[in-house]
Amino acid sequence: MRALTWQGKRKVSVEEVPDPRLQESTDAVIRVTSTAICGSDLHLYELFGPFLEEGDVLGHETMGIVEEVGPAVTTLRPGDRVVIPFVIACGSCFMCARGLTTQCETTQNREQGTGASLYGYTSLYGSVPGGQAERLRVPLADFNATKVGHELPDDRYLFLSDILPTAWQGVQYADVPEGGTLAVLGLGPVGQFAARIGRHLGHRVIGVDPVPERRAMAERHGVETIDMTDAVEVLRAATDGRGPDSIVDAVGMEAHGAPGTAAAQAVVGALPDLLAKPMLRNAGLDRLTALYTAFDAVRRGGTVSLSGVYVGQADPIPMMTLFDKQVAIRMGQCNVQSWRDALLPLVEDPSDPLGVEDLVTHRVPLERAPEMYELFQKKQDGCIKVVLTP
Repeated sequence: MRALTWQGKRKVSVEEVPDPRLQESTDAVIRVTSTAICGSDLHLYELFGPFLEEGDVLGHETMGIVEEVGPAVTTLRPGDRVVIPFVIACGSCFMCARGLTTQCETTQNREQGTGASLYGYTSLYGSVPGGQAERLRVPLADFNATKVGHELPDDRYLFLSDILPTAWQGVQYADVPEGGTLAVLGLGPVGQFAARIGRHLGHRVIGVDPVPERRAMAERHGVETIDMTDAVEVLRAATDGRGPDSIVDAVGMEAHGAPGTAAAQAVVGALPDLLAKPMLRNAGLDRLTALYTAFDAVRRGGTVSLSGVYVGQADPIPMMTLFDKQVAIRMGQCNVQSWRDALLPLVEDPSDPLGVEDLVTHRVPLERAPEMYELFQKKQDGCIKVVLTP
């Protein structure tokens, strides 16, 4: 089959790779109909090379049609249409029973000191082949495939794989009080949905992003927007001088700014894997512009929710400020399966209250994935969300 493979830093290509097959009785194999490029895929494109092997298949936002099921699969059959959460979990262990599917004790990568396995996301998370491909093997398929109808277009369902539940969890973790104000830093795909979810739940939402096209998209959904210029002061001025009650950081470790940290990341990325791996694990640094903005802008006693990915083990954190301001912080990979019952009715609602059909800016064949990675990373041509069609 054809699949998008990692070949090196800022180098991906579509290659012929072996077809997936049933390996366990609980597996399914699907034919992919739509698969998206996620902002966190860009971390693989830029930073995580030491934990990838040449030829690894990328991608973790996937949906399609079931082609085969193992003998122990009871809820699926060939022909079913499914969305695949990016988290691979069992659904029955101690952690899954508490809704923490990203910490699943069945698929947890203990030898790496990390959580549940993820599709297409490095040796840190199981080296599981991803879904930017013509087919995908789905382990523990009864729990890890969300069956959906055949009537609505893929765009109604595809984002249940990752970015929509990630945004939902981010807003839930932000704990916005009744009548409060939510600020969303970064209006990429997750930030767009976080802002819309905030509005859907009745909050005042202010989105912050330097890219005009992203601000314009958010404004279509009732979101107030500002650029990054003097963002802290503008947010305070818009909230009686206090700052927003809650902030979702939907940017993460590759925020604009912090040129010194960006240079350090580039140096580590150029080292041989034997040297780069321990440095990334033990002394890695994130670009913290968005995080510092969130800590500075949130009101005293407010909450900062981190949906953007952070991996730095040596990040300097302003503990005095956080303690003094009594800031609450919540974060973590999204427990996708825990939110799907709340979200499925919203994506199937004829009125499309979260605007899931107003996100994709580029829809191209899988063969064009390499150029789309570059376009998305550089934020060119108004690129906000790319969907690939195998």
